[in-house]
Amino acid sequence: MANRANHRILLGCGLLCAAALVFAETGRPSAAEEPPSGQSAPAPATSNLPVASGARLAGDGKQTRFILDLDRKIEFRAFPLADPYRVVVDIPQVNFQLAAGTGATGRGLVKAFRYGLVLPGGSRIVFDLTGPAKIANSYLLDAANGQPPRLVLDLEEVDRTSFEQSLTPVNRSELKPTIADANAAVAAPETTTAALPPAAASDTRPLIVIDPGHGGIDNGTASGEQTEKTIVLAFGLALRDRIEKSGKYRVVMTRTDDTFIPLNDRVKVARAQGAALFVSIHADALPRREGDAQGATIYTLSDKASDAEAERLADAENKADAIGGVNLTDEPTEVADILIDLAQRETRTFSNRFAHLLMNEMKTSVRMHKNPLKSAGFRVLKAPDVPSVLVELGYVSNKGDLEHLVSESWRNKTVGSMVEAIDAFFAKRMATAGPAK
Repeated sequence: MANRANHRILLGCGLLCAAALVFAETGRPSAAEEPPSGQSAPAPATSNLPVASGARLAGDGKQTRFILDLDRKIEFRAFPLADPYRVVVDIPQVNFQLAAGTGATGRGLVKAFRYGLVLPGGSRIVFDLTGPAKIANSYLLDAANGQPPRLVLDLEEVDRTSFEQSLTPVNRSELKPTIADANAAVAAPETTTAALPPAAASDTRPLIVIDPGHGGIDNGTASGEQTEKTIVLAFGLALRDRIEKSGKYRVVMTRTDDTFIPLNDRVKVARAQGAALFVSIHADALPRREGDAQGATIYTLSDKASDAEAERLADAENKADAIGGVNLTDEPTEVADILIDLAQRETRTFSNRFAHLLMNEMKTSVRMHKNPLKSAGFRVLKAPDVPSVLVELGYVSNKGDLEHLVSESWRNKTVGSMVEAIDAFFAKRMATAGPAK
C-alpha cells in the first residue's frame, strides 16, 4: 500500500509538472482540445492582456460572419467539432469587456456563443451551430478607418459529409497532448497550487481534494450577475483555508481561479495525488417550469439516479465539458477502466459514510433539501479508489438560498459544519484502519 501511495504521488507530480509547462507557453493559443489536468499558476494581470471590447454576428442561414473587436492583433486557431455541431476559436488569454448578454442569442448559422478563460494563458470562444457549417475564412484585420483590430470568422452552410471532411486527422492529433509530452516536463513553477509541497512524500496526513465546479468559459448556473462558478470558488477557498488551519490535513484544489478544468481532469487530480477524500462543490438551479426548490443536497455516485431531479442534475453536470468545446465522443480509454472499477464496494461505502456524516453536521446549521441525500452517475465522482461526494450548496434560483450563498456569514457557518464532518470521517476511518492504510 505504501508503494502504491508513493507511486500515486510521483505520478501526480509528473502530470502537474506537465500542466505547468504547457501553461507557461502563453505566447500562442492552446493547441489542445482538452486543457491539461491539474491546477496552474495564477493568471496574468488583466491590465497586460489584450482587450476584447465588442463582438457581433452578421449574415443569414447560408453565410454568417463573427467579428471580435480587439485593442491589438493576436494569434488564433479555429476548428469545428461534431455532435453537437460547434466551432471553437482558441486565442491567448483575453480580457473580455463585452456587454452583458453578449452571445446569449445567435444569428444565421450560430445559435449562441460563449467565451472565457479555458486555461491560464488561453481563452476560448465556442459557437453552438444550428447545423453543419464549415469555416470558410478566418483572419485578422489591422486597425483602419477608425475601426480597431478585428478577428473575423466566416461560416458557411455545408452538408454533413462536407462537415465531416473538415474534421481532419491532422487537426484531431494536434488537439490531444500525449502522455509522452507530459513525461517530458521537468519542473513546475513554485506557484503551482495543486503540486504537493517538497515534504509531501513523507507527510502522512490525509490529503483532501476540493473541487469548485465549473470555471472559466463555463459559468454554471446563474441568477442575475451571480454565477455558480464564482460562488463555489469563494466557498472552496474558504473551506481550504479552514481545513489547512487545523493542520490535520493536506489540501489540493482542482482550481483556485477562474479556470476551466474538464471533468476527467478533476478526477485525475484526486487519483494522481492519492487523495483520501474528494469534495466537489456546486450550486443548483431549478428550471422555472419545474417550480421552486431550496436547501443543500449531498450526492454520491450511483449507476441509477435516486430520483428524476438527481438524474436531471447529473445529466447537466456531465455535459459541462461540451460548454468548453471538449469532444465528448472521444473519451480516453481510462474511462472504461473507471467504469469497470465502480464495483469497488469499499470506496462507495466510505463515500456514503462521509455523506451521512456531512448531512448530520450540516443540518444543524444549514437549510437542507427535503431529500438531502441523493445519488446519480456524476462523472466527477467516478474515481474508483477515492471516496467522493458532490455537494449542492443550494439553489441560485431560490431567492432565500441565493442570499445565503453570497453571504460570508452563511459561508463561514457552512464551512465549519463541513470541517466537523471531515474530522468525524477521518477519526472513525483511522480508528478502524490498520497501520498499512
